[in-house]
Amino acid sequence: MQIAENSVASFHYTLTDDNGQVIDSSEGRDPLTYLHGSGQIVPGLEKAMTGRVAGDQFKVDVAPAEGYGVHHPELVQELPRDAFQGVEDIQPGMQFQGQGPQGVIHVTVTKVDGQTVHIDGNHPLAGQTLHFDIQVTDVRAASEEELAHGHVHGAGGHHH
Repeated sequence: MQIAENSVASFHYTLTDDNGQVIDSSEGRDPLTYLHGSGQIVPGLEKAMTGRVAGDQFKVDVAPAEGYGVHHPELVQELPRDAFQGVEDIQPGMQFQGQGPQGVIHVTVTKVDGQTVHIDGNHPLAGQTLHFDIQVTDVRAASEEELAHGHVHGAGGHHH
């Protein structure tokens, strides 16, 4: 069976950056399982998965626009430390939720400089080309329940 809309696909992956550094990998874990066509993986990888079958191995480079998006400089800001009321020790790498013009925004603290906290609302991989090494391990038709819920159930997926 080929990977297509409303199929469930499982795959092992290694994700690297432009320098070949591993960002994430399924090595030593179960394969990633997702419902194809539901937006559960980045668009560029989902497109590359279409038509693949169990046993396929391939590499794909996903441009930022088809991955985690381009880097938006306007999402990098400086805030006064007192904007973080109730947080005693603010450190780089900490993540917070805030309210933006389009709703909830997730930000990461990049630097603390005295009474100024530098934050970035971009995804940590925004602006980066994603280099995937993929091995498709399984493809099957999604169940009616999975289609109704919009995600995979059972092994490697969501459990209710």
